[in-house]
Amino acid sequence: MKKLSKRQTERKEQFYQLTTLVAGNFSLEESLGRLAESAVKILGVKACAIRLLDEKKGKLDMSSTYGLSEEYRNKGPVTRKDVVIKAAFAGEAVVLDDVRVDGRVKYKEAAIKEGLVSQLTVAMKYRETLIGVLRLYSPKPKRFSEEDISVARSVASQCATAITNARLYGRAIEGAHMAEQMRLAAVLQRRMIPAKAPIVAGVDVAAKYLPCFEVGGDFYDFIQINESCFAVAIADVIGKGFPAAIMMSMFRGALRAYTQGCLNGDEIESVVCRLNRMLCEECRDGEFITFFYAIIDIAKMKVTYCNCGHEPALLMRGRVISELDKGGLVLGVEAESDYEIGEVGLEDGDSLLFYTDGLIDAVNFDDEIWGVERLRNTVKEVAGGSAGQMMRNILQYRRRFVGLARQIDDTSVVVVKADRRAKPAFMEDASY
Repeated sequence: MKKLSKRQTERKEQFYQLTTLVAGNFSLEESLGRLAESAVKILGVKACAIRLLDEKKGKLDMSSTYGLSEEYRNKGPVTRKDVVIKAAFAGEAVVLDDVRVDGRVKYKEAAIKEGLVSQLTVAMKYRETLIGVLRLYSPKPKRFSEEDISVARSVASQCATAITNARLYGRAIEGAHMAEQMRLAAVLQRRMIPAKAPIVAGVDVAAKYLPCFEVGGDFYDFIQINESCFAVAIADVIGKGFPAAIMMSMFRGALRAYTQGCLNGDEIESVVCRLNRMLCEECRDGEFITFFYAIIDIAKMKVTYCNCGHEPALLMRGRVISELDKGGLVLGVEAESDYEIGEVGLEDGDSLLFYTDGLIDAVNFDDEIWGVERLRNTVKEVAGGSAGQMMRNILQYRRRFVGLARQIDDTSVVVVKADRRAKPAFMEDASY
């Protein structure tokens, strides 16, 4: 068996090091630096440059070098229209025997100053996809032989695979970080939504939140004001993921702070206007919150409310349904917006339905929307039951309509029914 020369042994070891970059989990930055160094050592040249293709701009960015000065790295742009690049992308191994006299060289003076004479350029391609080019430099003229070209092609192929794997690994890490962000946002959101409906004297309350994805923008809350008054708030934060969850958390904190400063339901306009001004300072373009806010006074049997661009709550009395639609613009758009406050009386047996648009915007496989009319008809059918029965029946009717069709928006439902048989004289848990 023929004994390998020292140079062949070193090259074999360097190739092995190169394969570890292909198989390992490395960041793109880490891979690029090690690839350029490996290419220099395998070919025994002075320097190497790896340029990656930016398809959108048509440029080849200097992504990694070994043995080149910072000045040479920043000598100027290279595009895919460059004659050497075009030839390399066409499959040619482009050898410039002497860059000092070759007319194809774009930055001749920079190359001379750097002490570069011979240049070899080969394309890096992964499964027919062009990744960029590998460039090798030597201070000697006519440096690159047919064997060097063959080895350079092999190195370029390995580099293309390693770079692709590093990019995929980076995306996987980014995806894992995003998944963790979504998990944390979901935990944050679940903690803001009451785990159960309150128990309040004179009313029967039921509530349900059905997320469409892991994190959505729906929110509802119950806040005790005094022994006979409590607030019901339901909102939809425009936005998804962690930013929406953070905005929801901020909004919930402000809502509770402003509401708990009320002595009764008369300050509802002040609460809404303060929330709107706060959100106008915090929301970016395209961000806002739809909001329905009601204060229910059991002693006076009345509901004071404000609808801020949200779906109107429904008041069911006997077979008659009324929409609670007085209010104004969504929150977070116009700081000096005016809001009209509505007031309705309550009678024993009346039912109030608060909901987000996910309830009525649900579609079946024929792309038919469940809609407000079907909701109203359903409410008439189920109004005789308790708050919990009404809520469950409404959701069951909707499920029967949409079947297994996938929904794209969250659903929140709150039902409050005037019921003098409800005995407790306080809210069971005001913190939730």
